[in-house]
Amino acid sequence: MPNPSPFRLLALDLDGTLLVGEDLPNANRDALRKARDAGYRVVIATARWKEAALGIAERIGVKDPVIACSGAQVHDPASGSDIFDERLPENFIRELYSICNEERCIATLTVSEQVWVKLEGDPNPALMNPEMRPVQRLELNGGDLPRIAAVQGRRAIARIRAELEDRFRPKVNVFDSVGPTGKIILTLTAKNATKGAALRAACAHLGIDPEAAVAFGDAENDLPLFAAAGAAVAMGQAAAEVKAAASFVSKPHDAGGVAHAVNLLLASGKLP
Repeated sequence: MPNPSPFRLLALDLDGTLLVGEDLPNANRDALRKARDAGYRVVIATARWKEAALGIAERIGVKDPVIACSGAQVHDPASGSDIFDERLPENFIRELYSICNEERCIATLTVSEQVWVKLEGDPNPALMNPEMRPVQRLELNGGDLPRIAAVQGRRAIARIRAELEDRFRPKVNVFDSVGPTGKIILTLTAKNATKGAALRAACAHLGIDPEAAVAFGDAENDLPLFAAAGAAVAMGQAAAEVKAAASFVSKPHDAGGVAHAVNLLLASGKLP
């Protein structure tokens, strides 16, 4: 069935939007497969790393570019290469690593093709994906800079806010995002690395006007994605500022919010 809508692309956040915990609900998967068959491109847009985004895309059955690391990376699986890649500045990373090494916290950083996980004690191997590398301390090895840092831990987050946020505001984005467990995670990327910039890069690669994209999200780091797209869908449990920026507020993510909005779009070619 051809796509009768002015929209041609769906860009979807994962945690708190498409996924419920680590689960991809069948209703969301099936709605996106219908959208794919109707001619929509389906782009995952997540704070998670590339491999996680590609895994969800594979379960849906799409091979479009994925936006990873909260917009710091756009990867094209067709060519196996990145079409957008932004790294955090070195002087910021040196100070961030110092704070994370001094405080009890969980820090996750994507560095090249690995995901470093700094945590206290020994990791549970069952919870580690193949690309994950547990470390006791964070160090700049050969100057390889991460695309994104995600930090959990009250004291570490408080110090990052107090000691780094204002000084590095011109160079670094500091967002609250929601992790798979529902906990707030402090997400850090380079200033040019936003889901909005990444969506524009993905659209340019596909030859699609960003105005023909519909963004789906629930958290602060989805606001640039909303701003770059032609329309935006907020999940029903999203914060007030996210709902205010949306074209349509759907059901909560754990009540089929994505499937509800996608099915409405497929039925009429537009959002209510």
